[in-house]
Order: sequence, then C-alpha cells, then structure tokens
Amino acid sequence: METKWQAESAKSAAAAQSGASSASDEGVSLLSIPKIKLQAAILEGTTHKALMLAPGHLENTVWPGEAGNSVIAGHRDTFFRHLHELNRGDDIYVRHGGREYHYVVIGKSIVAPDDVAVTYPTKDTRLTLVTCYPTYYIGPAPKRLIVAAILQSASGRTAAAARRAGSKASQ
Repeated sequence: METKWQAESAKSAAAAQSGASSASDEGVSLLSIPKIKLQAAILEGTTHKALMLAPGHLENTVWPGEAGNSVIAGHRDTFFRHLHELNRGDDIYVRHGGREYHYVVIGKSIVAPDDVAVTYPTKDTRLTLVTCYPTYYIGPAPKRLIVAAILQSASGRTAAAARRAGSKASQ
C-alpha cells in the first residue's frame, strides 16, 4: 500500500499544494474515534515501520484542521481494525497544534489499491482515513477502505495565541 499511495499522492499533492504544512512542533498529534474506542498518536509518514507504531499522516497532504484533504493511513490489523464499523454521522476527533478538531463521517467506500484519487486535495476541510480491505483478509489485501469526514468545529487555541495571551498578562 505505502509505495503506490506515497508515490502517486505525493506527485499530485505536491503539485496542487506546494505550501502544505508539516507536523507541528507543539506536541503530539492524537486521533480519537469514540465509536470504535480508538485513541492513538498520529505519526508523520506512512512507512511500514511508522504504521506499526501508529496511524500515519500521508506526507504532502495538509494536517488536520487545515483547508484541504488530510489523509491518515493505518493497518487494518492494528489501529484501524474496526474502521469498517464507522458510519455516516460518527464522530472523529484530532488534536493537533494545540487545538482539537471535530470531524463527522460523511461516507465510506472501497477502492482499488491504485485508486489514489481519494488522497487528492479538496476544497473543503476533510479528513480521509485509509486502510486495507477486507479487514479479515490474510496477507496483502486486494482493496482499500476509505472513510471520509468533514470538519465540524475546532476548539482550543493555538500555542502562538497562548504565548501572546501569556506575554500580555505578564506586562
């Protein structure tokens, strides 16, 4: 999954989003999906090693909370083992850069491994979760499960805003 997805999505995303953000240095990014009782860190990158440790943010896609399509991949037999249970209206939360983003699932689909269109930039603020499918398959799975969610709200303040507020209070 990683090689084809990384190569194709990096080409298209780099061309369309030359200013895509990198991971914030304001702490660990966290993914929380209450329905499936998932709480995990999000690592940058989708190498085999990274995905053994946590779901990975697909390089050259925006980070959660930024306008566009933020793509996070995970193994179906570890962190994303219950991803197929999500349905329209289910909540997904991402904490990144000192803020929490609330997404709501708008749909899911099954695609071929070489169908990387789901990683392309979007005009809305979207979170796309990707894992191999079917979840029960032994060995390299023949398809990919895609869960798409749209940003509903953001809460908290950025670290920069907190620093500004702190410096004003100390004056």
